[in-house]
Amino acid sequence: MRSPLAADPGPILVVDDDRKIVGLVRTYLEREGYRVVAATDGRAALAAVAREMPALVVLDMMLPELDGLEVIRAVRKRDRTPIVVLSARGGTADRIAGLDAGADDYLPKPFSPAELVLRVKRVLERSGRVDGGSGEVAPRPPIAFRDLVLDRDRFEATRDGQPIPLTTLEFRLLAALLEADGRVLSRERLLDAVYGQDDGDVLDRTIDVHIGRLRDKLGDDADHPRYVATVRGVGYRAAPMAAAHAGRDAASTTGSFDA
Repeated sequence: MRSPLAADPGPILVVDDDRKIVGLVRTYLEREGYRVVAATDGRAALAAVAREMPALVVLDMMLPELDGLEVIRAVRKRDRTPIVVLSARGGTADRIAGLDAGADDYLPKPFSPAELVLRVKRVLERSGRVDGGSGEVAPRPPIAFRDLVLDRDRFEATRDGQPIPLTTLEFRLLAALLEADGRVLSRERLLDAVYGQDDGDVLDRTIDVHIGRLRDKLGDDADHPRYVATVRGVGYRAAPMAAAHAGRDAASTTGSFDA
């Protein structure tokens, strides 16, 4: 077992009804210096989240009491604790459902324990819990765009200081667009930003669906965008300032614009 991390992010909660898998995952995580706690059903998992305040949850989807999706949704109502799904349900629809519910990563079974450890490290780094080089907490500056602020450490978005209830997928989409600094991103690039890899099984239309949901939550108008603009035949970009003003002016003539 390696020496403890320079800055302990907190325990890793491993949730699986197969005790052999729990033991295997525990062994590999403890070798890297992480503290591990475990649960074997959905209700016990939620109790452990409240009690232990874990740095990250490794979660099976097929659980007794409450299934994985129910656990993810319950955790997301509480906070932004990172969640890595580890499940025999490895189909595209299952992965999309898990990520859309709020999971941060999804690894199908059978799995490589070494790959799982690497994914845990990367999710912890992305969440700002630890820095990959030193183990120290490494906060990242927020993304600010007009009246939006995206906290990449907590996966939280606000508009004029009010929280916007984005899923992990929607947050990643919005962050990718805003970080592109006005450049047009193809659907393929956005798929990579959302899923962490180019997944040929996922249709480009999936991005259009999530962009639509994102616009609904932002109160954005596709014809007069303030936040997300469509570039026909190419992809999407952060709405340029001129388009945002045009949208505001058009809306003001009808009295229906809500800033």
